[in-house]
Amino acid sequence: MAGRGTYDRERHTLPVFRWKTIGSVVGLLLLSSSAYADSAAAPTSQPAPAASAAPSDQAPIEPDFTTGLFSSSRTTLLGDAGGLRTWLGKYGITFSLYEESEVFGNATGGIRRGAAYDGVTTPTVQLDTSKAFGWAGGLFNVSAFQIHGDDLSTENLLVLQSVSGLEAMRSTRLWELWYQQSFNNGAFDIKVGQQSLDQEFITSANSLLFFNTMMGWPLVPSEDLYAGGPAYPLSSLGARIHGQIAPNVTGLLGVFDDNPPGGSFNDDPQTFGPEAGGVKFNLNTGALVIGELQYALNQPSAGQVVKADNKGLPGTYKIGFWYDTAPFPDQQYDTNGISLASPASNGIPAQDFGNFSIYGIFDQVVYQPDPSAARAVSIFARVMGAPGDRNLVSFSANGGATLKAPFEGRDGDIVGLGFGYGQISYGTRAYDEATAYYAPLGALSPIRSSETFVETFYQIQLAPWWQLQPDFQYIFNPGGGIVNPLQPTQLVHDEAVFGVRTTISF
Repeated sequence: MAGRGTYDRERHTLPVFRWKTIGSVVGLLLLSSSAYADSAAAPTSQPAPAASAAPSDQAPIEPDFTTGLFSSSRTTLLGDAGGLRTWLGKYGITFSLYEESEVFGNATGGIRRGAAYDGVTTPTVQLDTSKAFGWAGGLFNVSAFQIHGDDLSTENLLVLQSVSGLEAMRSTRLWELWYQQSFNNGAFDIKVGQQSLDQEFITSANSLLFFNTMMGWPLVPSEDLYAGGPAYPLSSLGARIHGQIAPNVTGLLGVFDDNPPGGSFNDDPQTFGPEAGGVKFNLNTGALVIGELQYALNQPSAGQVVKADNKGLPGTYKIGFWYDTAPFPDQQYDTNGISLASPASNGIPAQDFGNFSIYGIFDQVVYQPDPSAARAVSIFARVMGAPGDRNLVSFSANGGATLKAPFEGRDGDIVGLGFGYGQISYGTRAYDEATAYYAPLGALSPIRSSETFVETFYQIQLAPWWQLQPDFQYIFNPGGGIVNPLQPTQLVHDEAVFGVRTTISF
């Protein structure tokens, strides 16, 4: 979820820091990873989504809890759970449980140095209506979160682009609650209910392998939508249509409530009213319309492999937009047209009605020496833009490269190198310039510009159900260039952040 664990837009309040010693945190992580952890497919910047299509029939998982614990056919730690999964499957019920646990610490920069542990437990139940009672093409889904631990990005770093997509306020909350109906053998489907947009819209398969939040749900919607938009750990009521437009082209179109928790633009998105439990179901602010076209290049059919030449390498290309009908506070002027930084200002931002963004994404395999082997190099990029008068961030981009099977015999491992960039809008910079003009003589009053991070990771596939992923990030110009609230004569310095995540599917 974007924006959670980032430097608060206007209030700039500093949460209380809960210290965790590195030794105790690492001990907790290792203890939990030996028995538990999480993920759906590959570890993502958000907890892995529940499947959007009806679950397919699979060979029964080993009925024994311990036999073949590291077998390639055991996709979950508990296997068939003593036959429970097989029994539930007869009635169309699929149950999954994931636990992600991680430790992050900043060795340099920030407002203080230290480490923090956080984690997310994600249970999901799906009901295939065809198996349950003969209703073809239907899928019901309900999922929840138990979010625990601390938030390094908020407590130490004050960054716009938070270092982990798991960081959020401690809570137990509903996540998604929806029904999907497919038609024409799955070529077209409709989904209605409580949904998290980061599971289908604006996604990049390769960027999701990275930890930084913005590699999942990008910086533009994270900072520019109410509460960061309907994305982890929030969701909104709405409906979306997905369909096959042409042999290689699919489309997504959805309409959702734009403000998951309700409240004004600068309210805390996770603690406003009853939203801490994920059951507010706000419908009072505005409508968020989002659409996307996806072009799949050289995608193999089931059971086929891609060609060895570069022209046959698979890729996915996307273009999209979102439009929000709600009013948004102007970054520069008050309701009288006076600069918000001026002593004569009434302090009430002017309201700019409507907000929008356009974006483009690509994921492309660029090197695959043997189509029958796992080794492959992929590159990705994603760019987004938004108006500069009503938004803190007017442009964001991320990109990078991943290498699967970097070493002989390690087909499940992945190594990656990527970056993220966020540009502060011209309206915000103009506000900073006016603030500097009216500031007392000698006061440090910076003009924010941009924030950049680089990230590298190595994902280790210990078992089909267990992954361990060390990670390193370096953040340049945190917050776009902001004053350290603990040392008002200095800016927040660049940050070197180390982390490790363990992910287990039960």
